[in-house]
Amino acid sequence: MMATAQQNAKRQQKVEELCAATLRALTGDAALHYRGRRLHRGSRPLPMHAPHLRIDPDHDDFADCRAAADGMALRLLHSDAQLHRSLCPADPIERLLFELLEQLRVETLAPADMPGMVINLHHRFENWSRAFYRSGLTEGRLGILLYTVAQICWSRLTTKPVLEETEDYIESTRFSLVSQLGSALAGIRRNRHDQRRFAPHALEIARIVAETIHAETAASAGDEEADAKDEEIRRGFALLLDFDRDEGDDDGIASALTGHSKAFEDAEQAYRVFTTRYDTEVQAGTLVRKALLREYRERLDKRIAAQGINLPRLARLFAAILAEPQRDGWMFGEEEGHIDGRRLSQLVSSPTERRLFRQEQYKPAADCVVSFLLDCSGSMKAHIEPVAMMVDIMIRALEMVGVRTELLGFTTGAWNGGRAHREWLTRGRPPRPGRLNEVCHMVFKDADRSWRRARTDIAALFKADLFREGIDGEAVDWACNRMLARGEARRILVVISDGSPADGATGLANDPFYLDNHLKDVVARREQQGAVEILGLGVGLDLSPFYRRCLATDMSKALDNELFFDIVQLISGRHRR
Repeated sequence: MMATAQQNAKRQQKVEELCAATLRALTGDAALHYRGRRLHRGSRPLPMHAPHLRIDPDHDDFADCRAAADGMALRLLHSDAQLHRSLCPADPIERLLFELLEQLRVETLAPADMPGMVINLHHRFENWSRAFYRSGLTEGRLGILLYTVAQICWSRLTTKPVLEETEDYIESTRFSLVSQLGSALAGIRRNRHDQRRFAPHALEIARIVAETIHAETAASAGDEEADAKDEEIRRGFALLLDFDRDEGDDDGIASALTGHSKAFEDAEQAYRVFTTRYDTEVQAGTLVRKALLREYRERLDKRIAAQGINLPRLARLFAAILAEPQRDGWMFGEEEGHIDGRRLSQLVSSPTERRLFRQEQYKPAADCVVSFLLDCSGSMKAHIEPVAMMVDIMIRALEMVGVRTELLGFTTGAWNGGRAHREWLTRGRPPRPGRLNEVCHMVFKDADRSWRRARTDIAALFKADLFREGIDGEAVDWACNRMLARGEARRILVVISDGSPADGATGLANDPFYLDNHLKDVVARREQQGAVEILGLGVGLDLSPFYRRCLATDMSKALDNELFFDIVQLISGRHRR
């Protein structure tokens, strides 16, 4: 099951990469990318309220995902977001319909020279219609009315027939609506090229339908069975009436990885630490007996040898993306270039001599430091063996091309808060204490120490009791500050994790998303500063809610060259969201 989840995460990431590339190509906006299954421009999420553009990657095929990307591209190109917001009605049902009609309008503006886009959009709307009908959501008054309006408006705007499977089912409802909506339907068709002139007709349709729904709801207020069914329909309409979820700066992630933190927001994005008295920074090798370290190293070497990774090839790949040509003396005896005065005497003795020149010689050199920051929370124990092999191989390959490397880890000094939590209790449990645990930052290998000298300490990763809980945001700040103290021109931080920050005491004393929001804040701030490139390497998980550049890996399989090639692409920047 874990392997399946990892494969799904990797598939989802590839689909999002392709869809994001499509969006950037169609709109010309290089800042568009996906994070946490949401489209973003830079660090800000873009709302997607139209029901048929909400995709479930676990059930919808790639054509549906591509259609959603096409639909969003058309929305960005042909809809004025500020004008749309100023016209949006306050009533949730009216707004739902207004959002749907605006999306259907822009989809009719698909370029004639892109028939594939038109087919994608048609395919997606029909798939959504079929799924909605078959789910049973049309069995209540609210469901059948909203569904019928969607079919009528789509058919009128696109001049295509309604879904054949439901044509007879909606006929009576359509007949009763058309007489009320006739002029407005003609208006949306006639003015589909002009958003401002289209809006009054769309608002009229939304108002009439909303009034009808409210009137029918009031008339049947005593019918408990009907009310229960309509309430189920209202919840089942893909959460379409929940517009707040798509507003603001939150990722609104579908996968429950992260959410709003009231404690973090109330503090005006100011992260708090109850006490730093018990925080430590240690050399990981000192936490394990030397004999046990040697045993761990032998075990790690045997496992790496069994993987059959082509280390020289991996080193060449890293050199191609990280090394830059630097001057390295001269090449003499050349037939062109700068005249070499020391060889002019040869011209007298041999007038036909041509090798009288010298040229500047360049060789690739990497002025770069790569830091691997490893999540040492309890859940990572299950993956630590393949992760340790992967990191060890990459450190060796990077050092072969002259890249400085370091390996860091972060955990906590105790479970459930430890001494920091006990001190908080003795002080009377003051509210919103912030981080409430003992942070432990571990150095397995620093950048000034070669792999050969640090190889034994790297094996300390196998020590199971080092893994407790994780305060990711502080660890990212710590790793960035270490690199900023160095003189290399390029600094790359690779965070390896299998999930969200997790600390039980902090979550209970603040709220469950306090550490998540801090991590997002730290990464966004560091990315904006631009001094350190931050990458996320998810162990069976998509880390895009936190890191713009990230890769989901499947550690249930043996390490292979394809995995390392994907990581090289991620570091090079060609692996985009």
